[in-house]
Amino acid sequence: MDPNKNVEINEETIATPVENDNNINDEGQAESTPGGDNSVEEQLARLQRDYAELQDKYVRLAAEFDNFKRRTLKERLDLMRTAAQDTIQALLPALDDFDRVKTASELPNSPEPFSEGVKLVYHKLYHILAAQGLEPMESNGQDFDTEIHEAITEIPAPTEEMKGKVIDTLEKGYKLKDKMIRYAKVVVGK
Repeated sequence: MDPNKNVEINEETIATPVENDNNINDEGQAESTPGGDNSVEEQLARLQRDYAELQDKYVRLAAEFDNFKRRTLKERLDLMRTAAQDTIQALLPALDDFDRVKTASELPNSPEPFSEGVKLVYHKLYHILAAQGLEPMESNGQDFDTEIHEAITEIPAPTEEMKGKVIDTLEKGYKLKDKMIRYAKVVVGK
């Protein structure tokens, strides 16, 4: 430059950066230009990976939601099926008392017979509970099964074939729509 020449410098000249072929970031490293083939392929590959990842997440989320719906529906149906379970379990001791009175009144030397009115109430109560899904279990003479019986005691079996079988039932077992709500309390032959 010639020192005698007057050069006019203004703010635009100072503020405008010098452009060159490589873009340089703040750290002084060169960045690739957006128009290069390599960067387009990289961006496409990255977008495809992101798409596959999001699609996988979506499928998993949809499967989780379907499982949640099925589980909730099953729980709701189970709750509806056994909604009266607490009430029925509360009535079981009264049914036991009814059974004992009926059995005692049917003995030949019974001082009090089981009247016809009481028999009607007894059968009506059993039919109402049976309509709700209550099933009494018959245990006498059956093989002892820990899934449905609770052994109170063991006594010597009267015959060889009664070993391991239920000899007497002290308290009936009940199922409510195939769900065990009370185990039978039994005496087992040994």
